[in-house]
Amino acid sequence: MIKDIYASITRPREIAAMLSFRKNSREIKLYKESLDELASQLSDRDFCYAALNKVSRSFAVVIQQLPEQLKDAVCLFYLILRALDTLEDDMRFTDDEKLPLLRRFHELIGDETWHKEGIGDTADYRDLLKHYPKVARAYNQLGKEYKQVIKDITQRMGQGMADFATRKVNSLEDYDEYCHYVAGLVGHGLSGLFSASGFESEQLKDQLQISNSMGLFLQKTNIIRDYHEDLYLGRSFWPSEVWKQYADHFDYFANAPTNPESLACLNHLVANALNHIPDCIQYMRLLQNKQVFRFCAIPQVMAMATLAEVYNNPKVFTGVVKIRKGLAARLMLHTQNMDEVIKSFRKFLRIIENKMNSNDPHTPEMQMQLKYIYQLLDKPELSADQSRVLSSQASQDSVKKMVEQEV
Repeated sequence: MIKDIYASITRPREIAAMLSFRKNSREIKLYKESLDELASQLSDRDFCYAALNKVSRSFAVVIQQLPEQLKDAVCLFYLILRALDTLEDDMRFTDDEKLPLLRRFHELIGDETWHKEGIGDTADYRDLLKHYPKVARAYNQLGKEYKQVIKDITQRMGQGMADFATRKVNSLEDYDEYCHYVAGLVGHGLSGLFSASGFESEQLKDQLQISNSMGLFLQKTNIIRDYHEDLYLGRSFWPSEVWKQYADHFDYFANAPTNPESLACLNHLVANALNHIPDCIQYMRLLQNKQVFRFCAIPQVMAMATLAEVYNNPKVFTGVVKIRKGLAARLMLHTQNMDEVIKSFRKFLRIIENKMNSNDPHTPEMQMQLKYIYQLLDKPELSADQSRVLSSQASQDSVKKMVEQEV
């Protein structure tokens, strides 16, 4: 906490936000014991919330924004997909064992006897899979309308993960497709859960394109930020169609972080992520329930802040770049409505604008891109034709094609 306060020492509002956030977060029960120990002490439902807090503290906080009738479904949706993701990430699995499991995991999510031991790269992930029957029992207590959404998304995500286990992210179309499977489908699922709950319009579940973009904006931000971590884990999600324009080898950027080619590649991918802003703004403007709105909007403004931080920043290639915790706390406390979302987006887009380098070949294109985004933020009635200027036709077509294939 002291380190975080020091990082915001010249920003008293951030320090106040951290203190307020810490006070408000006390309603989230924290456990010092491991999930393995807690499994025999807690009810199935309480174990699921303890697991949620262990595997994703930030998501555990954001989920507190949701109405009570929706929390359990979203909590279990997250844990089930986290279990699936843990199976995908464990490199000790052979493809012969892993791929069939990914493809049929949707059949196991309500199986109160199924579990896996020793799988996962952290103790919390291993404990989640070891005690998965508690998640399965809690899932079986959900309403039918929630269970169907979760099972459908889990099936589609498992299929996509299995497909990409033997494929690399080469083209921008691959990039969009991979992000669709691991994050865009989460957007589809959440829209389905929101509609099923009655807190949002029945038609929201049919907004597949903009739901997909909500996930892609977050996922691409994470992929850009995690270059260094992924490099040393021996994996890459940056599309080679992009990075090979600037280097012959993916580790070039880590060895030459301040070279113009490295920063141009980074900025190229930031510009690609910004393409999804029009859809994200459109989606958030459709939301009617204030609690659902905050749940969706907080990660979006966090991603926007992160993109501003990583843009033209050579530190991306040498470590993990994160926004200050004080800034994160302030965004979480003050993202209450669409006006505040627009204010935050404008602030971080201005930061990107001020960091632009005239020698970067993408700067003129980025300036035009930001011009249209500003118009979109200022004028909700911005035409569809103007909004489409922000996205490459190839990206639009690939996402549309994927969505049409799945429905």
